Amino acid sequence: MKILTSGTNLDAFLERLGCSEERLLMLDYDGTLSPYNIERHEAVPYPGIRDILAEALASADCRTVIVSGRSISDLLPLLGIERGIEIWGCHGWERLESDGDYTGPDLDADTSAGLEEAAEWAASEGLEKRLEIKVACVAIHWRGLGEKETAGIERDVCERWRAIADGMELELHRFNGGIELRPTGMNKGMVVNSLLSESGVAAAYLGDDMTDEDAFRAISGRGLGILVSPGLRETAADVWLTPPEELIWFLEKWIESCGKQNE
Repeated sequence: MKILTSGTNLDAFLERLGCSEERLLMLDYDGTLSPYNIERHEAVPYPGIRDILAEALASADCRTVIVSGRSISDLLPLLGIERGIEIWGCHGWERLESDGDYTGPDLDADTSAGLEEAAEWAASEGLEKRLEIKVACVAIHWRGLGEKETAGIERDVCERWRAIADGMELELHRFNGGIELRPTGMNKGMVVNSLLSESGVAAAYLGDDMTDEDAFRAISGRGLGILVSPGLRETAADVWLTPPEELIWFLEKWIESCGKQNE
């Protein structure tokens, strides 16, 4: 564990958390709650994470939200939590509320057509097994491939998808193990801003990837941004934790602090 920004006091944050009437815990999934897996549908949470999430969800004073680039339909079976959890999927383009209400993306015809064209091109290039089609974006995964093969796929995908995105409300984003084409106008930072405007006297966001940097910048000065990663990199987060031990330590401290308000 390492403090990354001057003025950040983790002990003081946890003490304040115990005194707060509202708490907001925002969590990325892949690379944060779960280790990366070449088979992305087998990326289950670290041992103990599901029990911790269940405890957090049982607390009336702790709002727990998953903020992920995955589609919600992919996340639910991995989380193993059937009801009562709030999820923002596809970087915020879809939302499942804790009461089960679902809001999907409202994409214009041109954007939808661009995403469809990108997926069809990838399939025609023999990338079906590496292609992920989500409700509001498409992605190519290359985790597990050699450096040379990865570079070739990345070069070809970037060239073609940039051409498709030209003149459209679409943009390319790299993530750990792949690249994604998604609509402009939504990212994890916007999700954090929205959630903080709704609730959360004491708030934290935990993430690992470059797509989480928008969230770290959004929560800066308003809560705690926590990088969860085996190695330290340049980041806007306030604290660095290594998974799974330090991650579980922090989440257990969060649960413990939430209980103090009711004592």
